[in-house]
Amino acid sequence: MDATKRVAVVTGANRGIGFETCRQLARRGFRVVLTARDEAKGEQAARRLREEGLDVGFAPLDVSDDKSVGRFARHLQKTHGRVDVLVNNAGIMIDDKEGDGPEATSVFKAKLETLRRTMEVNVYGALRVTQALLPLMPRDGARIINVSSGMGQLSDMNGRWPAYRISKSGLNALTRIFADELKDTGIKVNSICPGWVKTDMGGPGAERTPEKGAETIVWLATEPSVPTGGFFRDRKPIPW
Repeated sequence: MDATKRVAVVTGANRGIGFETCRQLARRGFRVVLTARDEAKGEQAARRLREEGLDVGFAPLDVSDDKSVGRFARHLQKTHGRVDVLVNNAGIMIDDKEGDGPEATSVFKAKLETLRRTMEVNVYGALRVTQALLPLMPRDGARIINVSSGMGQLSDMNGRWPAYRISKSGLNALTRIFADELKDTGIKVNSICPGWVKTDMGGPGAERTPEKGAETIVWLATEPSVPTGGFFRDRKPIPW
């Protein structure tokens, strides 16, 4: 194993934006660790990328489970010894699946359990994984990229989808906190909005391909001169 090769971890990566992010990072020379809760789907996704000649491995990871995150961190320590890029991509959007009737996505019909489950994955999951992997991140240019959404922008906040919106606002707050506490290190932390992407979450009517959705993530992971503590779409800063 080449000990000098940079290592990238992408959570929730067996499909969609996460999968394409793995592909693009591996094409840029990273050794990529693709993670997913479902081991069969994760293994299959990593195999597809290896068949393209890319350096991609799989490790199981449930970001909502402390024990799973701990096992994953120990696995990385043993097998790679470092993490140069962490992409906190794992996320859920379940407002419409756990409510009742056509008004299910209204804040006035929101179930607290739906908010709790969404926060557990979208916010606490990113916190758990970052806390666990930070000791493996070199202080000379490591990157943390949190995959957020324009639906979490306070500057343009609308109604509906409260669990998802609140969770992405929380993830953005976490980005700012991470960035401030790491400002005296070489680790850069940013949020990105990939736009409306054709994925299982975004649906077939979405405007963008996964390739387009992954572009800014990869830019933040690889561009030498990116800032820290920002929120980006299409490589440009956007309001919080």
